[in-house]
Amino acid sequence: MSKRKSPFKDPFAAREAEKYENPIPSREYILELLDMADAPVTHEQMCTMLKLTGEDQIEALRRRLIAMARDGQLISNRRDAYVRLDKIDVVRGRVQGHRDGYGFVIPADGGEDIYLHNRQMRKVFDGDEVVVRLSGEQYRGKEEGAIIEVLTRNTTQLAGRFFNEEGVQFVRPENPRITQDIMIPFGAYGGATHGQIVVAEITQQPDKNRLPTGRVIQVLGDHMAPGMEIELAIQAHGIPSVWPEAVIAEAARLSHEVEEKDKLHRVDVRHLPFVTIDGEDARDFDDAVLCERRKGGWRLYVAIADVSHYVQVESALDVEARARGNSVYFPDYVVPMLPEALSNGLCSLNPHVDRLCMICEMNISNAGRITGYQFYEGVMHSHARLTYTKVGEILTGEGDTRAALREEYKTVVPQLELLHKLYECLRAARDERGAIDFETVETRIQFNEERKIERIVPIKRNDAHKLIEECMLCANVCAATFIEKHNLIGLFRVHEGPTETKLANLRAYLSELGLGLAGGDKPTPGDYQQLLQMIQGRSDGHLIQTVMLRSLRQAMYQVENHGHFGLGYEAYTHFTSPIRRYPDLLVHRAIRSVIRSTEPTTHVRRVETAKPIPRKFIYPYTAAEMLVFGEQCSRTERRADEATRDVVSWLKCEYLRDQVGAIYDGHVSAVTSFGLFVELNELYVEGLIHITSLPHDYYRFEPAQQRLVGERTRKVFGLGDGLVVRVVRVDLDNRKIDFELESEAAIRRPKSQVKPKVAKRDAKVAAKKAAKPATKTAAVDKTAAVNKTSTKKTTSTKTAGTKAAGKKTNAAAPEKKASAKKSATKPAATNAPATKTVAAKATAAKTKTVDAPRGAKGSVAAAPKKAGAKKATAVKAPAPKSTSAKKTATSASKTASEVSHGRKNAKAASKAASATVQPSTSRATKGKTVTRAAAPAAKTSVAKPKATK
Repeated sequence: MSKRKSPFKDPFAAREAEKYENPIPSREYILELLDMADAPVTHEQMCTMLKLTGEDQIEALRRRLIAMARDGQLISNRRDAYVRLDKIDVVRGRVQGHRDGYGFVIPADGGEDIYLHNRQMRKVFDGDEVVVRLSGEQYRGKEEGAIIEVLTRNTTQLAGRFFNEEGVQFVRPENPRITQDIMIPFGAYGGATHGQIVVAEITQQPDKNRLPTGRVIQVLGDHMAPGMEIELAIQAHGIPSVWPEAVIAEAARLSHEVEEKDKLHRVDVRHLPFVTIDGEDARDFDDAVLCERRKGGWRLYVAIADVSHYVQVESALDVEARARGNSVYFPDYVVPMLPEALSNGLCSLNPHVDRLCMICEMNISNAGRITGYQFYEGVMHSHARLTYTKVGEILTGEGDTRAALREEYKTVVPQLELLHKLYECLRAARDERGAIDFETVETRIQFNEERKIERIVPIKRNDAHKLIEECMLCANVCAATFIEKHNLIGLFRVHEGPTETKLANLRAYLSELGLGLAGGDKPTPGDYQQLLQMIQGRSDGHLIQTVMLRSLRQAMYQVENHGHFGLGYEAYTHFTSPIRRYPDLLVHRAIRSVIRSTEPTTHVRRVETAKPIPRKFIYPYTAAEMLVFGEQCSRTERRADEATRDVVSWLKCEYLRDQVGAIYDGHVSAVTSFGLFVELNELYVEGLIHITSLPHDYYRFEPAQQRLVGERTRKVFGLGDGLVVRVVRVDLDNRKIDFELESEAAIRRPKSQVKPKVAKRDAKVAAKKAAKPATKTAAVDKTAAVNKTSTKKTTSTKTAGTKAAGKKTNAAAPEKKASAKKSATKPAATNAPATKTVAAKATAAKTKTVDAPRGAKGSVAAAPKKAGAKKATAVKAPAPKSTSAKKTATSASKTASEVSHGRKNAKAASKAASATVQPSTSRATKGKTVTRAAAPAAKTSVAKPKATK
């Protein structure tokens, strides 16, 4: 680099001299020096440029450069030379891993995600903060990046399964987004035995040349212990579940009941017949409702637990609640956001006790429109704790049960009837507004005494659910309007419309069915709702609805208001659940800061004896802080969804573990390039029919039409098709269930069941094939492979014996059935390692939330991402030479191994891999496999991977 003497002095030298005894150049001056340099500057070079000679000054400059890099002003390269971050094409963000080894960077300042190759993901864990340089290349429409610096390591410990294989000890993380095994040195295994679930502390973070290292700090128990699936999910997803001592102490200082002094300076509404309506198993009651008939309309009261009175800003309770973000509801278990003394006690609107609350009082016209509202602090007394089932029976039931319930709750029945009439008005207004009303099926898992699934039952939504939903929507809309009207910095619940790509895919799918979506490039919620009304009564209506839902984006918390597309609101936020959601608590504080101020407004009701409180004690947040809160709360919401889904998937796999070989009716719930996801009709359990298990053909995936089409037979498998399937494998470790078509299963019968004519025909075919010269066979295979090159694709697989998936797949040609019948075996033991692994379903990564106020339908899984694939040629390959699993994994990530699949050889390959001295760098070898699948008895041949650089 060319060195030039600076023509100017540090303009901030005086400021630095006041702060330090031995002043060093200011940050501004360092940035100017780097602007003058022709290339990145090292610490030594900068010392020379600044003529620093004293050891103290040299060390102080070194620390300042490190601090500037940490704060995002500078970045250092591999030579430890510094350059201004804003002078290179880099992006700062958070890593999000994928179960298949690759990942993405979620930019800190928004924008499109950046793709990270498997090689890049070896350097980091999911959740790490990094700086990436854009490579200029594209991967399936996304910019590809290279990690140039890891800013923050966010994984200090993780949960997983401990393995000791021939003296090599490692922990395989339970978090599917982390695919590196954690090496455990001798003496650091904490007394764990092979197969146990442990918590490992990371002692050496990963980099591109070595696996991470750790030590076992806690043994959670055996793999199949009851309740272990929940403990694993909590640990794997980093959900805080242990209360810090400071939080316990702060909660203990609160009284068990509302103190009389706290009831002062509030509006007293204890005489009004408020009721709570929740699920049968609810313990934390956030909200109570009340309705009165008024001239020209209605007056609706929504009382919400006043958490902000007890959880003070930046207290221990507040800091912990923010870290948790929300309560996490597992089947039969809850990780609360607040200690139970508050969530189930002092804050919960329990029946027949006084409670502090924040009330939203609304005037609603006969047309269902909100004409006015006020917020105020109150003290209430719940007159009844009701359930959705009971209220539904009281309102719309029949017979003796209804009569008995109306007699039991006769004091509040008139109130319930008024609420129901108001609901009908609000429902009509919702339809007129054009809000999207997806009807989804939620399920509840019922356990036996041993905490094993007894049954999975659907939750039926009745008018009580919908009544509460509409009341909560009204209060949330008023809260969002209040924030905007008073120019408060707050969090909005934002749900934007569909992206251009997703909209195009939806239209292509609908056109195949003779349907259309109005609205052009920018459809409205009303256009979506109109289409939903058109498909009512169709046998495939619920599947069309699923595709429509997948076209929408995910709702999130943002400072900037962009409206709520799904609900059809210009402004929307969350106000009604501060016990279980931190954003709601922030909204309460924002509203309370106005109530306890002297600001003139008609939208609050103040008590004369209540003294104003300075805003800095109630709501001291800046826009930058609120932006961070929004991102964090969106992230903790997704974390809770993923953890809950993991537990439910594990329980469903356990439920079907003893049902291998059983036959069920189901329907195709998703179509991907690697197969069909089928949901069992009565059990609501989903599994995969791998594309290589489909009969007699190559199958082409048509994403726009959501179907697989046979090249030769033109057989079509599409979304919504009814199928009869057999359970063939249950993989508890990876939460996967494999099905095969019952019709195909019947063909693969034992030799004793083969009909004479079929056996005779198969014998002739086998003899003819055996008579062919070897060279001719090789030539034919090579020619066939070349002919298929332009259309055949490959996808990543978990093991060397894994069946491949792709755009075209030959699922066992008919002439190979004879060998398949001879080698047919019983399904593998369900707790053994899988010999037939399927590609992971991309749905598990995200959920689509078209918002869920309490009582609403909640979230639905997003559409599976279509697996990318590279072209491959079906060429017979030599048998693999002995190699370590680590080398195989590294090589396979760079080269595609052509594999023809067979259970016997897959088992052998798995055994060989497990016998290596060092485990692989990820959960399994990420190889590429040819899309041509042979019958189960076909010999497996694996191409020798190329050596990696």
